[in-house]
Amino acid sequence: MSSSTAIPWNELRAQARHATSTSYAPYSHVSVGACAVTTDGRFVVGANVENASYGLTLCAECSLVSDLARVGGGRLLAVSIVAGDGKPITPCGRCRQVLFEHGGNELLVDAGDDLDPTPLRELLPGAFGPAELDIRKSQ
Repeated sequence: MSSSTAIPWNELRAQARHATSTSYAPYSHVSVGACAVTTDGRFVVGANVENASYGLTLCAECSLVSDLARVGGGRLLAVSIVAGDGKPITPCGRCRQVLFEHGGNELLVDAGDDLDPTPLRELLPGAFGPAELDIRKSQ
């Protein structure tokens, strides 16, 4: 799938909504599911997994990126992230960085039925990524 191909937003939303049912959220009671499509047309899915030690909680986006690695990697083209009510939820700062690593500035983030998707560059301006490592290395 190339970036010029229509994004299957309805399928992404449906799979993200289903993923909320597999969430483990006994503390916040906020189930989150995520589904992304890769540049070659594969779908990857994730759900949040909370932990009694809150800092160890895994967001749905982290779970999604783990699924991406599990199925052989690649680049993310578009992602839908929804809460248990089925409506889009914006990724937290940590997840924006995780998504940037695997989708870059042009990754499209679902904003809902009536809104245009948001390119990740707008959610994470001036992102630090792999290209920065070569630039910032000590001589």
